[in-house]
Amino acid sequence: MTRPILSIVLPAYDEDANLPRAVRDAAAAAAALVPEYEVVVVDDGSRDRTPAVLAELGRELGQRLVVVRHPINRGYGAALRSGFASTRGELVFYTDSDNQFDLAELGEFLPLMADHDAVLGYRIDRKDPWTRRAASAVFNGLSSFAFGMSVRDLNCSFKLFRGDLLRGLPLESDDFFIDTELAARIHRGGWRTVQRGVHHFPRRAGQSTVRARDVPRTIAAIARFWIRWRARAAARVTA
Repeated sequence: MTRPILSIVLPAYDEDANLPRAVRDAAAAAAALVPEYEVVVVDDGSRDRTPAVLAELGRELGQRLVVVRHPINRGYGAALRSGFASTRGELVFYTDSDNQFDLAELGEFLPLMADHDAVLGYRIDRKDPWTRRAASAVFNGLSSFAFGMSVRDLNCSFKLFRGDLLRGLPLESDDFFIDTELAARIHRGGWRTVQRGVHHFPRRAGQSTVRARDVPRTIAAIARFWIRWRARAAARVTA
């Protein structure tokens, strides 16, 4: 099978109501942009009809759909890491399976890859509850300060990368901290990045897996990763 130019990664946990549209929209957007593509869906231990829905979509899309299954729910970061590792594309894009973006806007990202290693999306007129927007603002501020970077919307799940560079990153996070870890490693690696706005839409089906209990857990993850980050930097200096 010819190596795809573009791989689209969709992590999914109990998203049976959203997946048909998410996968078909991903395939349609990719087909309009490149001759060869793949859609990689990671079923992160779903308990609903997600496996059956993916089986139906597999019959429809054939080899263009790659399904990765976790027997149990391992977390958003683990799902993304499995998805990235399963891609073969020259370019790798990821988004969520909740249909809160118009994937046709990916067409505005691809030309930017001629001069960049990653295009990081940020949400225009974000359609989430104010509590979630406030929490994201805190995470963005803390992470930017801790790791000396300036990313407008760390948790925006609309990002495009050079595939070989992305697959070479030693990502570790199993939870929602994956977005911060990814941005920090890209920043430390000196990648050529650009940020671009994308429109954001309300979730029409299913429920977000982000919960209030994720707030202290993510702050703790920032602290742990920062300590490891500083220790590794100090070890390089003394080596």
